[in-house]
Amino acid sequence: MFQPVNAKVEFPKMEEAILAFWEEREIFKKSVDLRPAENEYVFYDGPPFATGLPHFGHLVPGTIKDAIPATRR
Repeated sequence: MFQPVNAKVEFPKMEEAILAFWEEREIFKKSVDLRPAENEYVFYDGPPFATGLPHFGHLVPGTIKDAIPATRR
């Protein structure tokens, strides 16, 4: 069902290859150019928590940080 995966992946080299691919093809610039100006998308917080599920100390400030700016648009 699944093909074998190399257990000795060199992640820094893989990351460099991916970044070079994005830079050569101007992927980020294209994604911005294709986005309509009236459809602004803003990140107020980072990606999911690296340590697993968020605790109360993450939830309350994050909720406030996301809710208040949204009411001012």
